[in-house]
Amino acid sequence: MHITQNLPSSELSKLLDSYREFVETELYPIDLKVVQGPFRSYLPRLNKLREKAKDLGLFAPHLDKESGGLGLSLSDFAKVSEILGTSPLGHYVCNCQAPDIGNMELLELFGSDWQKETFLHPLQKGKIRSCFAMTEPANAGSNPVVLSTTAFIDGDSYVINGHKWFTTAADGATFTIVMAVTNPEAESPYQRASMILVPLDNPGFSLIRNIPIMGEEGEDYLSHAEVKFDNCRVPINHLIGKEGQGFALAQERLGPGRIHHCMRWIGICERVFDMMCRRAVSRELLPGKPLAEKQSVQNWIAESRAEINGSRLMVLNVASRMQELGSKAVKEEISTIKFYVADVLMKVIDRAIQVHGALGVTDDTLLSFWYRHERGARIYDGPDEVHKASLAKSILKKYRQP
Repeated sequence: MHITQNLPSSELSKLLDSYREFVETELYPIDLKVVQGPFRSYLPRLNKLREKAKDLGLFAPHLDKESGGLGLSLSDFAKVSEILGTSPLGHYVCNCQAPDIGNMELLELFGSDWQKETFLHPLQKGKIRSCFAMTEPANAGSNPVVLSTTAFIDGDSYVINGHKWFTTAADGATFTIVMAVTNPEAESPYQRASMILVPLDNPGFSLIRNIPIMGEEGEDYLSHAEVKFDNCRVPINHLIGKEGQGFALAQERLGPGRIHHCMRWIGICERVFDMMCRRAVSRELLPGKPLAEKQSVQNWIAESRAEINGSRLMVLNVASRMQELGSKAVKEEISTIKFYVADVLMKVIDRAIQVHGALGVTDDTLLSFWYRHERGARIYDGPDEVHKASLAKSILKKYRQP
């Protein structure tokens, strides 16, 4: 999907300036109010901003030009993603938000012509939203090969039964891609599951609830749902790829997805860092004695700056190498940035909250929103512990070779 040729530096610089101006002038003034909600009440305004992003040539930067996007390489899109990440609305307004961006990439690579026409093209145009149903409350998400959701063929249909949760943005979505066991007898556990498209107006699908995240239930795009498939019947042509390819397809989806997440996190860090510095110089303990004069605050600012800069260089390097060599060749580096940048994100947010004092734990700034919703960064797409264990085993394997 991505064009491998990077934009000339001057052209990219102008594009990034355009994104920066759009985010700062159109999104910063409203993003706190929108996340305070109710989110749906702002959809008309957000839809107008989506149209404006299209008019400005900023919509769907990850798509090729034939699909209505900008045809950016993974490395260039990573830089755009950082800027969009400075606002909770950035990726959504520009139609490159998770989980839709991953579903677009998946369908572009593996969808049939009918699936592309029915599901992909409206998604690319921002006319509909989607979700991805994989995690199950009954099984550890850190071991995704253990799935209880099943799909069996009955006549010309798949019949799906299962219970999923943390199906992000299911509320208001048009369809989901569900991971279900179709080949339970396959020798390899990685060849037992498949991905199947399910329209959410299907009578066999039910959204049980939006799961409260540290007390915030959310709605529409800003929500995580618990859902059930109860004898949910879809035609066989809703299968993506072939039976048993579910995990292979998931890996294709997750590689670029981790780059997207990490650069979005770095964008959050930059906005939070700015908030922390502004608070440090403006908040006085005594007249003429701002927080910025305290060594602990200075240490937090210096450490944050170093960690953010280091994270950016790491992620952009991995994006460049992935673009050149593919996800499999840089799987160690992908694991490294996933747990490292997620940790930096939480450290920077926590320091900023501390500098803001009591204000930091209220909903009067974006800090509490990001703290609630991004704490999961160390859990989803593989918890820190799994990535660290995988990386360590890979490193140590080289030392054990004769």
